[in-house]
Amino acid sequence: MVTTSAPGASPRKEKGAAHPAPPAPRNPTGDGTPAGAAPHGVCTAHASPGDPVVTAAEPEFARQFGLSAAGMRGQRLLDLLHSRVPNRLREQFTALSEGRRRRFTERVTGRNGNGRVFSAEVTGTAVRSPSGEIVGLVVVLRPVADARRPERAGGAGESAGPVLSVLDAQVLEGVAGGESTVQLASRLYLSRQGIEYRVGQMLRRFDAPNRPALVARAHALGMFAAGQWPPRVLPERVR
Repeated sequence: MVTTSAPGASPRKEKGAAHPAPPAPRNPTGDGTPAGAAPHGVCTAHASPGDPVVTAAEPEFARQFGLSAAGMRGQRLLDLLHSRVPNRLREQFTALSEGRRRRFTERVTGRNGNGRVFSAEVTGTAVRSPSGEIVGLVVVLRPVADARRPERAGGAGESAGPVLSVLDAQVLEGVAGGESTVQLASRLYLSRQGIEYRVGQMLRRFDAPNRPALVARAHALGMFAAGQWPPRVLPERVR
């Protein structure tokens, strides 16, 4: 796996306390995986500190979001990745950027190029200059299977709320975010009649008389991730 380095870093040197970037062959997730034998799907990007913006990314990292490596540059990580705990991921990156943490690992969700939600573990590590200043962040993404999905076969998981198709989840998110039928049709490349049909189906499925009631009912059933805007349907509610 080839990784890129933050400005001023030398990825081939593994010794020297003043070295600003962690050695590329080491496993940044700290799970004991030998160098050069990382699990399939583990990928790396570099970001600026503070409000983290991607400065360089491996092609595999970009592909997780349906982008090219060039298209990934300039993307805000907090727009791409979301924690299930409100503001948790933002707090982790802030602590890392301010030097209050050296590393963190957090469970997150994202969307691939087809709009499908995926689960992953993200590990962030601070990159320091010889003077000790934090000059960048190394971000490692490890896609993982959502172990909670099989619960839908049992009573407890199924009773918590219905499971939607990817397209219906996107429509519901748009309705919850205040988008009109015309805006949804334009964004999702559907006809207005197609949007109205899907909204009508969900109104019946959620036993709601109108769109505001649909959103309220979906919130009551725990369909949305807490503390996220724009609204996002939880990955375990998307098939």
